[in-house]
Amino acid sequence: MPTPSAKRPRSAAALRYDGGSAGPTIVAAGRGEVAEKILAAAREASVPVREDQLLAEALAALDVGTEVPPALYRAVAEALVWAYALARRVRAA
Repeated sequence: MPTPSAKRPRSAAALRYDGGSAGPTIVAAGRGEVAEKILAAAREASVPVREDQLLAEALAALDVGTEVPPALYRAVAEALVWAYALARRVRAA
């Protein structure tokens, strides 16, 4: 069992949501080095990154191409609201 001070590998996931009847879909997910590559690609593309380790861990456990399960809808909806609000502020600036 890891000690409380043991650092878990970073997790990351990228979602696509087109606003249709289907929920958001996982387009990239991973832990450790894969997560770092996902985050680097987001920075290079100027995609905002939200820090939410618990949500990232849950999403990183899913396969790419998987629709977000209903149990994660609320957390993902909060992340999408954050991203859309951020995009509106950037456009208004």
